[in-house]
Amino acid sequence: MVFSSTSFLFLFLPALLLLYFIGKDIRWRNGVLLAFSVLFYSVGEPIWVFGMIVVTLVNWWLALVISHKRNKRMRKILLAVAVVVSLVLLVWFKYSAFVVNTFAGLFGAEWRMPEQHLPIGISFYTFQVLTYTVDVYRKKAKPQRNPAYALLYISCFPQLIAGPIVQYADVADALTNRRTTPTAFYTGMRRFVVGLAKKILLANLCGQMLESTQLAGTNAEMSFLGAWFSAILYAMQLYFDFSAYSDMAIGLGRVFGFTYKENFDYPYISASISEFWRRWHMSLSGFFRDYVYIPLGGNRRGMARTILNLGIVWALTGLWHGASWNFVLWGVYYFVLQVVERFVFRGSIERVPKALRHILTMLLVLVGWVLFYYTDFSALLQHFAALFGVSTVGGVHLASLWDDKLLSVWKQYTVLPLLMAAACLPIVPWLKAWFAKDERRKRVGDVLATVAATGLLVLSVVFLMGQTYNPFIYFRF
Repeated sequence: MVFSSTSFLFLFLPALLLLYFIGKDIRWRNGVLLAFSVLFYSVGEPIWVFGMIVVTLVNWWLALVISHKRNKRMRKILLAVAVVVSLVLLVWFKYSAFVVNTFAGLFGAEWRMPEQHLPIGISFYTFQVLTYTVDVYRKKAKPQRNPAYALLYISCFPQLIAGPIVQYADVADALTNRRTTPTAFYTGMRRFVVGLAKKILLANLCGQMLESTQLAGTNAEMSFLGAWFSAILYAMQLYFDFSAYSDMAIGLGRVFGFTYKENFDYPYISASISEFWRRWHMSLSGFFRDYVYIPLGGNRRGMARTILNLGIVWALTGLWHGASWNFVLWGVYYFVLQVVERFVFRGSIERVPKALRHILTMLLVLVGWVLFYYTDFSALLQHFAALFGVSTVGGVHLASLWDDKLLSVWKQYTVLPLLMAAACLPIVPWLKAWFAKDERRKRVGDVLATVAATGLLVLSVVFLMGQTYNPFIYFRF
């Protein structure tokens, strides 16, 4: 079940809201939310929902034991056991075939291990389980005495499938002490509608346009402009798709009394690679910073150790996205870029005009998304060649400037790509700041926001009824 589906919008969510707000006791509301969250996950994973429950309950018990132990060595052993239990399913489903087949290929064996079915959201809820046990171990948070509440933290459906990754310490109090005000309900639902519109009206259309362009790996020549245009479309599809899910998750969380941290902050306005990763998928960056980079020593032990720590973080970041060599190379790519930016150029980058830094950063990001897109290396090389004006179809020669597929997409969608590019800019925050300058403007702004949200909801439902393309890209991670 996905948020942008008729079954969720017209059956699941209304039934949940009705039952949730019938009772005012926190135990009733937690029980309803837990039951619906398990149901939500069971629709997509009727078997491996039990895997999530078992991993959560084992970590809940181990965290309780850790909190009572005074012996440091025993605490570390129990934490290690919790980490192994948390990671075993993720490693098996996501990486076992990759590792076995890599070694088989190295030794010339013909047999290959089939890819495992990857349970939905396993990468996200595994990290959340880890944050719970580690936070208790660090005494950053008290252990949850009620196993049902620990399970609610992990399985809470708004952020269960694709984040944002929620650290336990950030929501521990809200599990037992929260309330939803009319204002919070309104702003939460409005945020949900914005995310829904972003998904249906922007991400899905980006995906349709991308499928209409001439992508690499089809034995057809890819044009220079086609290569860059498809990279831009994929960059926007990925951003609108994932940030839309985050918007909907944050909005629904607010409806139920939880405050989730922001996951995106207009990353395509960045003027450096470091800034881009401070704005993109911030919950994942925060997880690796707090639970990997800083424990390894961060930047406190000299340049060589800092570079090593960055390398470990980026290797894990690449592998987290998938068990494929293109994701490994994608992680290496950003590791190299950050090392060059931080240690080679250092402060000299700031002397370059910001507009030029922005253009260069976006070009590097687009190249990175091409690397991220292809698991087929021949298709990847073909697309890379076309980005630099070279075609590898039928021999190496100059690529054409444009192609018929590109012209067809431009003719069909006209200015829509430009409107989508504008949607990547922080126009809404600018407008909010302008309307907030005085009380009269603020009232007008609130009315316009309500009208806009209503219009987006109606338009989204209309488009949803007629669309057949409606996947969430990050479900596969």
